[in-house]
Amino acid sequence: MTRHDTSQPVLEVRDFAKHFVLHEQHKTIPSAQHVDLDVHVGRLTALTGPTGAGKSSVLKGIYRTYKPQSGRLLYRRADGEQIDLAQADDHQVLALRRGEIGFVTQFLHALPRQAALDVVAQPLYQQGGDRHAARERAADLLAALNVPERLWELAPATFSGGERQRVNLARGLVSRPRLLLLDEPTASLDPDTTERVIALLEQLKADGTAMLAIFHQPELVARLADDVVQLRPPAPINAIEDVA
Repeated sequence: MTRHDTSQPVLEVRDFAKHFVLHEQHKTIPSAQHVDLDVHVGRLTALTGPTGAGKSSVLKGIYRTYKPQSGRLLYRRADGEQIDLAQADDHQVLALRRGEIGFVTQFLHALPRQAALDVVAQPLYQQGGDRHAARERAADLLAALNVPERLWELAPATFSGGERQRVNLARGLVSRPRLLLLDEPTASLDPDTTERVIALLEQLKADGTAMLAIFHQPELVARLADDVVQLRPPAPINAIEDVA
């Protein structure tokens, strides 16, 4: 399969379900239920639905931050082999995170005193890339996202919320992953920076990256999404059952 062959999905999600158990209260809180979707090379699939429908739970299930209760998460690797992320062991998941699957969350997690350039370049370091080339690529993305050069050698912990989110985005995009998961990537960004992000995402799509995204703004779904999957709301609160 070539990078731009869209005949087979990069990711197939089938009947995914996730719930959360409050053990002390013997309660189950439903989240995502009966989720089916495909994500293709060079296309962006947007997840929509009401608050509490489990949009973020789907992304975290694919990235294996959460382990699903049921369903299949069939990811097709660069070599063509298909792996069920729901059943993959930790070593397989970590290898895919390093080499093929990226995730931009709403919050930046980084070592407290690590320079922004190194935070962004970290995925390339983990792939064994040349340190100088990795920092150059990181600098290009920070500049493209309008992060002032005077901040590049400083720790993002000192940055504003919008500046931290730009660093977070740059880190997620730097390795050009085959599958990119985006959880409200433009939250807290000003309109000019949002347009810069849109341009970068459009370029990644043109280069063949498959994307699954949640956007707070409906207009971004209209502009960027090639496919839209609407999640149904979970069971109402009065239908939560005891699990004891």
